[in-house]
Order: sequence, then structure tokens, then C-alpha cells
Amino acid sequence: MNIKKLVNCINFILISSFLIVLNSCASKSEVVYFQDVSNFETIVNEDNFAPKFKIDDVVSIHISTLNPEASAPFNLFRAPSQSEVTKLGGTIQQVDYLVDQSGEIDFPVIGKIKIAGLSPEELRISLREKLTDYLKNPIINIRLQNFQVTILGEVNRPGTYQINGEEITIMEALGLANDITLKGLRKNVLVIRDFNGTKIYHRIDLTSKKAVQSPVYYLTQNDVVIVEPNKSAITSSSLDNRATIAVSIASILITSTVLILTRN
Repeated sequence: MNIKKLVNCINFILISSFLIVLNSCASKSEVVYFQDVSNFETIVNEDNFAPKFKIDDVVSIHISTLNPEASAPFNLFRAPSQSEVTKLGGTIQQVDYLVDQSGEIDFPVIGKIKIAGLSPEELRISLREKLTDYLKNPIINIRLQNFQVTILGEVNRPGTYQINGEEITIMEALGLANDITLKGLRKNVLVIRDFNGTKIYHRIDLTSKKAVQSPVYYLTQNDVVIVEPNKSAITSSSLDNRATIAVSIASILITSTVLILTRN
């Protein structure tokens, strides 16, 4: 092998490296959110989001009035175990409600109440009506205890996140995961939603302003968000494998050529 061939081998390595870098770069159209939004534009979303209770939800409900003794029968409490007495000093704890497979909870005094499909405010109104015969002006605090979302795929920190509050947008959820990586496909993010045993699959384009009008822009409890790799990531992965083989072969050829030239 002469010097000309050696130069050709080196050029091959340089060109391959350049192609890898070139094809690994994501374009602006792939990574910018809400690209079609103009200055001072207002978008009105007529679908007011309200979280709904689902089967297997864990719900905290606390009833209070000016007369604590009157409202006490409508709250569930449990006595602490022996170990809890030792650790916590014997604090009595309120018991949360588990929505059963019929979508109901067993509420003290009142009995079975169907809450699956209701929003917290709808449940609050329903309970206030049912408590009219027992309590005067009850204060009803309701909180969903198992609101969490799972974010997987091309994000910087995939995982399951516990949510404080009653609502979260997909953008806020991705913020918890430290955003989508440059290799993530923002135009086709998949949201998997389970509603009382029925799986719903919906895709959302986060590069478009219409994303805020998507039924999955606001996430619900136990939603799963999956971000796929974009075309540049897939191409880059393929090129990396080919380039690794090519560079390995070229390195062997270069080493052999250098040894031959040195001996000569």
C-alpha cells in the first residue's frame, strides 16, 4: 500500500465522521415548540378541563363544621398500631377512600356513593346535598391522593412523578422530566390513558399551537407519556454502527500501512 492509498484511507475516516455529525443534527423544525404561534395571539380553549375520578383512585374526603362533634361521624379515622404509637406518639390518622370496581366509595352514615366520572367539584356538590339533613353549612375538602404521571422515551429524566394539585399540562409534565432531548420526536408524542379499564391512545403535536386544544394537553392521573426518537436520532444510530466498522477497518489499514512504510 503506497502513500496515496494511506491518504485515501484518512480522507475516508474524515468524511465518515463528518457525515455522522451532519446526520446527527436535528433541524429547528424538529425541536421548537409551538412554531406556528404569532405575536400577541390569543387562543381560547372552550373545553374547560376538570379531572375526573377513576376506578382504583385513592381519594381523601374531610368534612368539617363549626361543631366538630356533629361532623365527626362523617370522617373515617383509624387508631394507630403499636409501632405507630412508638414512632408517632399515637396520632389518630384519617382514612382515605378507594374507588371500587363499581366506581363507588362507602361513605360513613350515607352509604355507597358513585363517584367515578365525577370531578372534585361535582362530588363536593353531591355530598353537600346528601349532608343537608345532617349538617349545617359543611366544609368539604376533597383531594386525589394518587395523581401521578409516567414519562418515558427521549426525555432527559424518564420516570414516574407524583403531582401536587388537581391538574397538570403535558408541557409541565415534560418539564418535570427535564424536557425532551434533541433526539426526541415532538410532533408525535404518545399519551396512553386508562379510564376504568379502557385504554385510550392519543398522539399530540407539540410543535403546533393546536396542541393546547388536544384532549391530552391536560393529563389525568396515571397517564403515560412516551416520546419517540426522531429521524435524525434513528439515522445517527444507524450511521454510528456503520461508521464504527468502517473506522475500525480503516484504522487497521492505516496501522498496517505505517508499519510497512516504516520498515521500508
